[in-house]
Amino acid sequence: MEEITVTGSLIKRSDLDSALPIQVIDADKMARVGIITAQDLVRKVPAMQNFTTPADSVGGGGGGLSTANLRGIGDQYTLSLLNGRRMAPATAGSTIDLNNIPLAAVEQVDILTDGASALYGSDAIAGVVNFIMKDSVDETTISFRKDIPEESGGESWVFDLVTGFGDLVEDGYSLVFSYSHEEQDALAAADREFAETGFITFNSGGQQLYFENSSANSIPGNAYVYTAGYDSLVAAFNPNRMANGNCAAQTTPSGDLCRFDYTSTLEILPEHEKDIFFLNGKMDFNENITGFATVLYGTTETINRIAPYPTGLVPLPLDSDLVADYVLPYLTDDEIAQMGEVGGTWRALPGSNRTTKYEIETSNITFGIDGSAGEINYSLAATISETTIDQDYPTGWLLLEEFGELAGSGAINIFASQDEFGPEDAEILSGAIYSGDWDDTETSQTVLEANAGMPLFEMAGGEAQLAVGFDWRRNIYERTVSEANANELLLFLSKDTPYELERDQWGVFSEMLFPVADGLEFTASLRYNDVGATSDELNGSGDIDEGDSDLSYKLSAFWTAIDQLAFRASFGTGFKAPSMREIGEPLSDFGVTSGTYACPFGAGDARAATCNPGSNQYAVFREGSGGLTFETSEQYSFGLVFTPYDQLEVTVDYWSVEIEDQVDRLTEQEIFDNPDVYSDLFTTRTNLSTGRDELAIIQAAVNVATQENTGIDWRIAHGFDLGWGQLDLGLNGTYMIKSESSLYGSSLGRFGSDDQVVFRNIANFDVTLYHGDFTHTLFLNYRSGYDDQAQTVTTVVPGEELGSGDEVGVQLTVGSYTLVDYQFKWTTLEDSLDLTFGIKNLFDEEPPLSLRTSGAGHQVGWDPRYTDAFGRTMYLRAAYSF
Repeated sequence: MEEITVTGSLIKRSDLDSALPIQVIDADKMARVGIITAQDLVRKVPAMQNFTTPADSVGGGGGGLSTANLRGIGDQYTLSLLNGRRMAPATAGSTIDLNNIPLAAVEQVDILTDGASALYGSDAIAGVVNFIMKDSVDETTISFRKDIPEESGGESWVFDLVTGFGDLVEDGYSLVFSYSHEEQDALAAADREFAETGFITFNSGGQQLYFENSSANSIPGNAYVYTAGYDSLVAAFNPNRMANGNCAAQTTPSGDLCRFDYTSTLEILPEHEKDIFFLNGKMDFNENITGFATVLYGTTETINRIAPYPTGLVPLPLDSDLVADYVLPYLTDDEIAQMGEVGGTWRALPGSNRTTKYEIETSNITFGIDGSAGEINYSLAATISETTIDQDYPTGWLLLEEFGELAGSGAINIFASQDEFGPEDAEILSGAIYSGDWDDTETSQTVLEANAGMPLFEMAGGEAQLAVGFDWRRNIYERTVSEANANELLLFLSKDTPYELERDQWGVFSEMLFPVADGLEFTASLRYNDVGATSDELNGSGDIDEGDSDLSYKLSAFWTAIDQLAFRASFGTGFKAPSMREIGEPLSDFGVTSGTYACPFGAGDARAATCNPGSNQYAVFREGSGGLTFETSEQYSFGLVFTPYDQLEVTVDYWSVEIEDQVDRLTEQEIFDNPDVYSDLFTTRTNLSTGRDELAIIQAAVNVATQENTGIDWRIAHGFDLGWGQLDLGLNGTYMIKSESSLYGSSLGRFGSDDQVVFRNIANFDVTLYHGDFTHTLFLNYRSGYDDQAQTVTTVVPGEELGSGDEVGVQLTVGSYTLVDYQFKWTTLEDSLDLTFGIKNLFDEEPPLSLRTSGAGHQVGWDPRYTDAFGRTMYLRAAYSF
């Protein structure tokens, strides 16, 4: 029997039973449950939580990426591999962008839900996702799939081509080539009732309540009158409201101001387009040496459109017509006497949505040899990979000087209502809109690796085995900025600092297998990691930290008690370096807060003068720290595999992961809720229009806490031979027992202080019926409910304006969420043609109401990370092989 290498081990073996809890999802299973992208796969694995989704790119920090995150600990703790080898990370750490995995060429996906740092290194603390590619095909397959939601928006289509020739055993060579193209249309907030507004009325505890997530950057604009030098606020009001007695459409009253419903204007899911080319080849040089090479090249373009530009406070000349017509009539004589500065806050609706385009290009080349010399098997390989991310601003972003001139001169009347703006105003405003590159990042990784294995001696249960290995990696993360960025040409955006971070690391490792008795084996793994210092090669700052080194190990056991019952257990340690950005990133602009916050400082604090009136979004910076402590971890698991008869298998595994000195960035909520504790994380950003210093926060990287997660993974698989067909049932899930941080507390079953939800239960149920040329599959995905983020809302008073009622605290219970998918497949033309019809979200389940104001992007009223925004969606797929 052929010996193969199992994910999570260096030992080659023909018996796949081991101490490792691995979930194997083959290409057939992925097709049956409607998986066509790596992100689809991640969504359907119960062990995955809080991974980066496309929705995170809508004003959040997603950056166009899709990631994997086992245990919900963080995507930086899950190692994603291609054919068992590393790819270039999309970040300065180890996070892989799954958008560029060519799923059409995947043979199977191995998901190791156990720590593997003793073999792979620091980024495998939570586990490993290994995409194993097809290495031999004897036909060409062309497929096309079209997805159409029942409601408007969000259509998509995918085209795949897989071909190849040769067979390594028969011909001495094999070659596989694939090409995939995908296009996804955007989904606007206005296309879905649950997402269309930030002005939300709802019932809780028998009361009608009102929740609002809005912005003081409004259209028509709000006016602000200050004393000279913006020292103190004299008056703030909405001139249009003062003239008409009420706020305009898409706005709501707040004191004398009107606040804008920015949610109604954005796209809740971005559009994207991607192309992936993949080549996988093998050739026998002789009977003992086989050469191999894989080449992957992919491009992804993600375009997200958030609300039109919020101008912040734009200064207006005291002698301007705008001040005379829209400000002075509503001031008292005393206020006019104090007036030293006048400004307005506006929403640039005539300038269209702020549009960001992420162009991600990935290349990955791996080549090497597998060979044998006597009883020694060995492998040598090199990987050269690169990921570039270009962030462009195609439209909607206002230029500082040009817009200031238009507003100050009255060429654009920021106090006019929406219906007063016509095409000619849009044309005038277009001259103040930036279009071009903003910043670019380039991540490169070079890997050299070698390993060898051999039998040692005979034991009662078989031969003892030894495997040893070495790897070396060089990572470079470079950020460049455009001229517009460097010169601060855009309204209220600060310049970013370019940098080029570099780090080398290496490790040596070994693994030993001891089959001490028939059915009983022990495995021991040991790894020494040496992580070098991070340096900034561009700014000449030299080594920013000192690096670190450590020893990691893992012990595991597997015991077959009887033919039908086996037990497994493991214990291991891990060691993880902070990402290069967490160590070396200079102070960099990171947009604005997701939520709105009142000033955290009292009147006696000088910093209160930097706050804006009312509740506002504030600027956010990020910064690294060279003094971070490297993380350490302990992982253990134990479980059983029960197979009473051929068509039934039950597995249960208890697991625990504990991380010390975890590196993270404090959430905006944590910083604003504790201004005394995090006083050093408050700073100011100069409003380039007014010259006034305005409050901002720094989300610096810090060693925040100890993180502990424990849970139970379980799976039941049963097949029934019906005589006229085959019925397969599958049920698997993850039950979380604990998810707790010493800083943030627990996020288990609740929206935590870390802005995440860890679900108590996630489970899948799938049933497939095969009969003749027909296949029917029903797939169910379940998430348990949770306690929502606590909020302050107002009661609804009949006949009164929304928001005018009494303030009350509320914390919703977000109910459980279940999605059901159905698929029918017909195989015909002598098995050469597959025709598939499917329905995703069969019962058109809408996302439940959530009042969260942080944690994801700009979407309001629901949480896009955990739910389906498309609704009931039909798809058709045709695949032809020849």
